[in-house]
Amino acid sequence: MPIVNAKEMLLKATKEKYAVGAFNVTNLIQLEAVVEAATERNAPLIIQTSVTPSKFLKPEVFGAIYQTMAASAPIPICLHLDHCTDVAYCKTCADAGYTNIMIDASKQNFSENINQTREVCQYCHELGNVSVEGELGTVSGIEDQVKVAEDEAALCDPGEALKFVNETGIDIFAPAIGTAHGVYKSKNPKLDFDRLAQIAQLINGDDPKIPLVIHGGTGLQPDVVKKLVSLGGSKFNVSTDLKHSLIDTTHEYISSHRDEYNPGKIDMAVKEAIKARINYWIDLLGCADKA
Repeated sequence: MPIVNAKEMLLKATKEKYAVGAFNVTNLIQLEAVVEAATERNAPLIIQTSVTPSKFLKPEVFGAIYQTMAASAPIPICLHLDHCTDVAYCKTCADAGYTNIMIDASKQNFSENINQTREVCQYCHELGNVSVEGELGTVSGIEDQVKVAEDEAALCDPGEALKFVNETGIDIFAPAIGTAHGVYKSKNPKLDFDRLAQIAQLINGDDPKIPLVIHGGTGLQPDVVKKLVSLGGSKFNVSTDLKHSLIDTTHEYISSHRDEYNPGKIDMAVKEAIKARINYWIDLLGCADKA
């Protein structure tokens, strides 16, 4: 299938009231598992890398692997750079083959957030086939190099959201509504559903133009996930869940096979565990057979 960015698949998701899973990966095993699971379920897919693994493995390597896999896959797949606070590195990854870039200037003041986000948008749009995600308000917790304490987290102002979208030219918008990165301390975190609904109405009305993103998916109860999707969240980010699957499965396998020295068997165990989690999210988000 042709290499795609995120916007078109997310506009379809917004209109049809489902969400596309955006899964953070740190290595090739996770990447293969995510692609295989989505392909088997005929689900559109967004592969994400945070900045640290992107720099560790090199953006050119991720870009080449992604383009090889996506070109032969029967589903639309996008490669997304998540929570990048460096304008220059956003451009580097766009040049390397990423097809969706998140410039996270949410900790800057409103004016500077607009300026940095607009700069990345202009660069990526000139390249062609690279969409851009921006964030307003801040999501608490830790995601790669971005750390935000709960008392620093600020929810997205709906009025500013409309101005932000209009002045930056972004393709996808991540409003802070109370979700958090990492593992939730409570089974019922305080989320502002009304705020999300208001932002969705202001920006999209009955004719979706700018898909909305939900960050901090891991640990949310299924009914909460479904409500967020119903209110307009069409890109659903999942990171911590896959990290736990990778580390826990590796630990469990090694602990129960102490006399075995076959890395390939560890990789297969991890791959199956990751695929199981992807299938869970595909079912929850309603994106099976939506490719």
